[in-house]
Amino acid sequence: MRHTRRITAFLALALALAGVSQAGEVVVSSNIATSTTWTANNTYNLAGQIYVLSGASLTIEAGTIVASTTNSGGSLAVCKGAKIFAMGTRDKPIIMTSKADVATWVDGKPGMGKWREASNEWGNLTIMGNAYISENAIGTNLATCDAGNVADMEGLTNGPTTDRYGGGNDDDDSGTVKYVSLRYGGKVVSLANELNGLSLGGIGRATDIHHVDIMNNVDDGVEIWGGTVNLKYLNIWNIGDDCFDVDQGWRGKAQFLLLVQGYSTRTAQGSGTGDNIFETDGAEQCDYQPVTTATIYNATAIGVPTGSSGSDHGTAWRDNARVQYRNCIFMDLGERLVSFDNVDGDGGLGYGCNGTTSWASTWTTSYTTTSSVNACTSPGTRYQAQSNGPANGKLAEIKDSVFYNNIGPAAYTEATARGAYPGDGTNLNTDAGTRALDPTNSPIKGLKRAANVSYLGLNMQRVIGLDPRPDNDALTSIAAAPGDGFFTSAMYRGAFAPDENWLRGWTACDAFGFIVENLRHDGGVGPVQPF
Repeated sequence: MRHTRRITAFLALALALAGVSQAGEVVVSSNIATSTTWTANNTYNLAGQIYVLSGASLTIEAGTIVASTTNSGGSLAVCKGAKIFAMGTRDKPIIMTSKADVATWVDGKPGMGKWREASNEWGNLTIMGNAYISENAIGTNLATCDAGNVADMEGLTNGPTTDRYGGGNDDDDSGTVKYVSLRYGGKVVSLANELNGLSLGGIGRATDIHHVDIMNNVDDGVEIWGGTVNLKYLNIWNIGDDCFDVDQGWRGKAQFLLLVQGYSTRTAQGSGTGDNIFETDGAEQCDYQPVTTATIYNATAIGVPTGSSGSDHGTAWRDNARVQYRNCIFMDLGERLVSFDNVDGDGGLGYGCNGTTSWASTWTTSYTTTSSVNACTSPGTRYQAQSNGPANGKLAEIKDSVFYNNIGPAAYTEATARGAYPGDGTNLNTDAGTRALDPTNSPIKGLKRAANVSYLGLNMQRVIGLDPRPDNDALTSIAAAPGDGFFTSAMYRGAFAPDENWLRGWTACDAFGFIVENLRHDGGVGPVQPF
């Protein structure tokens, strides 16, 4: 008996060292009502919409695989009053995906997968919290910052008991999400009612979210409704709608974002093919509070440079949104760098309604000015994300950034009108030209695209090779993010330092072979410094 046990133990150790999974499958078919831990020696299959109920917490160990049966509707939602601790690491990320994805892994290794044209194969990760939001669909909600204002989460259909978020605690803590890869997700409930890769409703700033990877989602990559949550190190590829979408008065910060447009399926923009990179709505109604007032540092935003038949805008602005973009790269945009959408199509009246700040004035008004219409009590407490930054911070701005190969006929029209184009010396921005005129002036080390794919009047060219480290005008910024306890003071533009690549080892794009160490600006191979 002892001899048999020794052999069994030896075999287990050998298999572990070889990277061969011995995990058994746990089918999760009931809501989580008491605190629970999912361990890396199992895989977890979500059988339908699973909720972590208020008062409970779910801890997910590093290296855990959550692989739901393809097209079975498996999804995970963390209710207001519950917590999630998804504790992945770079070497052992948590992967949430479908069984169809797992089937492509060589020898069961998630770092050796294969990209597929697919999405909507399982649901998503939704987290709901207790921070302030602005929303007008619930009849009892008020136009002011009110702790009683709540909303029903998009894509969930169970009802108010589990599906509502919002409250009066901007310091709310919903847990930790780190080194988590979300692949092939999203669920279409009905028209304009879909699950995003990561949905965050009313999440407070005490919640810790960093190193999140989203590949091939049917709807948005990350969507944030209200709250004050801060996010770092986001990697978002081939999203079916907007890469980063905010609504209902988000007042947070984000830094180090790589956003690569493309398509997950050959369907219309917004339902499988990328729309905007950043889409920012201020409030559900233009004069409600709180209003989106946020700061984003060090984003690398890569569109599809085929004009209006490819991807849409770099930044789209609606319903009084106020966002500071700094130290960013905007390249290969299909249409406009700044798109003045004004309204979001749900009945809102847009910038300047009912005495609020006009679109033009938002770009010239100091960030210290808070909205006086339906004003929040203690506005300095409600609005903490923005800062002075370089060249006198404004409520809306794009500064200390580099633009490259944005070749649409109106690429810079609105940006110029708002003082965001390099001709205005106060914005510290740089136009690095176009690839046709100077292919060596790219702000990143290298990029390679697949052959053009045409469908539904669209022309899409997926990124299949990328060296995202900065080059040329992105190597040095004029200023750095403030050392405020969240931001990292990085003196470069874009999401990567010259000598690092934080994508390695845990992301889908790395597993699928899209991260290429020695890529040239023209897509060929050449002698550049390896990662």
